[in-house]
Amino acid sequence: MTSQLPNPDSRLTGHPGDAIPLPDHGFATIDDLDGPSARELAEIPAIEVITKCAVMLMSSAAEKLGLAPDGDVYIDLDESRRLIAALAGLLSASKDTLGIHRQPLMDGLKTLQTAFRETSVIPDEPGEGPGEGLVP
Repeated sequence: MTSQLPNPDSRLTGHPGDAIPLPDHGFATIDDLDGPSARELAEIPAIEVITKCAVMLMSSAAEKLGLAPDGDVYIDLDESRRLIAALAGLLSASKDTLGIHRQPLMDGLKTLQTAFRETSVIPDEPGEGPGEGLVP
């Protein structure tokens, strides 16, 4: 189905997204993924979605830094750098809405940044580590 942009003078009352053609992104839709359906996600408060996302980013970064409590040590600094930067960006963008969750999440971020610096053979300059410039 192709969408066409409506005439600005028309009286169409459809959903605003109906007129916006989205690029083919190649990713599965929400309903194709394991986990809650789009309808279920609509019922989950934003703060819960944000904190769950943050915890997932933290857990994945910790695994890639070799901090998993069980199993083989697996270290991938390039991947962990990306995850830590994404976590920092998420926390920065949502800092005003995190409430009581902000400090524990910030502490987790700081722990990951410290672990990254200690794991790196050639540590980044202060302030240049993953996500360090994103969170005040």
